[in-house]
Amino acid sequence: MELQQRIQTRSLFGMLITLGVVYGDIGTSPLYVMNAIINDAGALKQATPDYVIGCVSLIFWTLMLITTVKYVLIALRADNHHEGGIFALYALVRHRAKWLILIALIGGAALLADGTLTPAVTVTSAVEGLRGLPALTSFSNHPLLIPLTVTAILLVLFTIQALGTAKIGKSFGPIMLLWFTAIGLVGAVNIQTAPAILRALSPVYALQVLFSPTNKMGIFILGSVFLATTGAEALYSDMGHVGKANINATWPFVYTTLILNYLGQGAWIITHYQLPAYRNATNLNPFYEMIPASLRVAAIILATLAAIIASQALITGSYTLVDEAIGLKFLPRMTIKHPSNVRSQIYIGAVNWLLCLVTLTIVWLFQTSAHMEAAYGLAITITMLMTTILLTHWVQMKGHRHAAWALLLGFGTLETVFLIASLTKFIHGGYLTLGLTLIIFLIMVTWYFGNRRRIHYNQDVETASLLDYRQQLTQLSHDDRIPLFATNLVYLAKVNQQHRVKRAILYSILDKRPKRAKVYWFITINETNQPYDCNYTVDMLGTRNIVEVQLNLGFKKSQHVTIYLRSIVNYLIDHQIIDPQHPHYGTVKHRQVGDFKFVVQNQQFMDLASYPTMRSLDRLLIGGRVLLQNITPSPAVWYGLEFSDVLEETVPLFTTPATDRTLKNKTVHHQMRPPQA
Repeated sequence: MELQQRIQTRSLFGMLITLGVVYGDIGTSPLYVMNAIINDAGALKQATPDYVIGCVSLIFWTLMLITTVKYVLIALRADNHHEGGIFALYALVRHRAKWLILIALIGGAALLADGTLTPAVTVTSAVEGLRGLPALTSFSNHPLLIPLTVTAILLVLFTIQALGTAKIGKSFGPIMLLWFTAIGLVGAVNIQTAPAILRALSPVYALQVLFSPTNKMGIFILGSVFLATTGAEALYSDMGHVGKANINATWPFVYTTLILNYLGQGAWIITHYQLPAYRNATNLNPFYEMIPASLRVAAIILATLAAIIASQALITGSYTLVDEAIGLKFLPRMTIKHPSNVRSQIYIGAVNWLLCLVTLTIVWLFQTSAHMEAAYGLAITITMLMTTILLTHWVQMKGHRHAAWALLLGFGTLETVFLIASLTKFIHGGYLTLGLTLIIFLIMVTWYFGNRRRIHYNQDVETASLLDYRQQLTQLSHDDRIPLFATNLVYLAKVNQQHRVKRAILYSILDKRPKRAKVYWFITINETNQPYDCNYTVDMLGTRNIVEVQLNLGFKKSQHVTIYLRSIVNYLIDHQIIDPQHPHYGTVKHRQVGDFKFVVQNQQFMDLASYPTMRSLDRLLIGGRVLLQNITPSPAVWYGLEFSDVLEETVPLFTTPATDRTLKNKTVHHQMRPPQA
């Protein structure tokens, strides 16, 4: 039984898996959030009790409003057949307005881009605990210790992705359970040293610190506070992996342990900020400082394991996000592998190594978690704002107009404030993630809208009805004078409701060199809004040898045609809709199905400048789309035909040739006359 089927309902097993899959990012935020807040104040002596209480209060209410209310209580209700995330949400509401496509593209691009910082900042924050250990005093302060250690860990992590992590993943839950329990207990113990920190539970202190003179950053302090909730989007995105019931059941425990730890760190700061040994300390991490020295090594090991789990969740989440984007025609085709028997576990090599390259670049560019924190979180505020807009339309779709406006005004305003506050990160490294966001966004726009404009200019391309050619195809099938090209000849082509296809397909069969087959297949693959749709319809067009198949697949289903074609063929033969084919030779006795030949037509890049009536933007989009198509896996690979008999035919992008009306005939007329007898 697959993992999803076992944990969609609330259970102890499902809750344990949820701890390991969903909360890695948000669960490791105590490693760096308070460190960033201290850096905003300057030296530790400037982190006064009022400042610390106010900042912890901001963390408490940010987690309460954005993570608990928006994502756990509202977003988890907007499930697309148990799937969540910005693309799944878009698939639910895209019929409401065409411009929502841009909202989804911006949000998805920002989510992918900002995720490159998550492995770097979490693993670096965890490993930095090595500094100051008595056993490592000889080289713990070496500037390359942390980057080298982090690089080694991340390289191993990215390398093992291709092998599959299903078995490793089973241990994630217990480790994260231990992690949350440990950080909660450590926090609770430290709270006792300064009970005044409990005042942070009041929203009054959160508002006061924003305008307090002790807060030198003003409203921009929210840029650091926001780091506490950067993993909130994962709660929604991972709903399909673990089920909303298990997220609802585990979040109170996770939230409680996180708040206890933040309160404990605040209490430690209050009791130590005036001590001579700490007064002038900078870049000091209270997470490790409040842990007894005897437990420091164990804490570093546990924190590193938690950081690796957070990175693993981010990597697999990126695969899922890209897979959904491909299914929705937002991104070009990429080779997708399934390294295990778990349906949701996929591996996309191109994404894996690009993510590895960018992450390691960030590690060596910034080198310390303090520098990474300054760049972290900017792009994810954009994703959250885009999710709010899509959620508003979903709530309206459910008939709650006033609630939708309240959602937009409330969370839209709050997240806009966080976005403005995070803009200070731009010059400190946020430009990196925003630049990556822009690149991903432009790729998505080029691929999606380039295809739309290509279809627009191709709408006048000559098509033909299969009904008009039934007789020729049937006669060709029985014409023994022509050698048999294939028993089953399969064209992957778009056939509309009037049974019309591009004339180039019929030209391929009838005109070039007639391709005789016993059965002609015309398969259309349609993407649906539901993630795991898998059904088909068959129209024989009144024959026994022409099969038109409409294959309807959800945006998370594999498009490997051979997986489905075998079932369709057997069904048609078993129900005597097509004749058994009985191959004369073969290793399988009494086989009823003959050979298959697949034909895929590729559009070739051409000189778009020769079409003067085409707008410059359209020329750029279409040219970019074809260029991306040429550097990504071929249709044969995408449709799972790499081990099948495939014929790839090249056809022009536009079948109507360009003409130059300035061309003139200057031939002398008498030279064209035939000679006199």
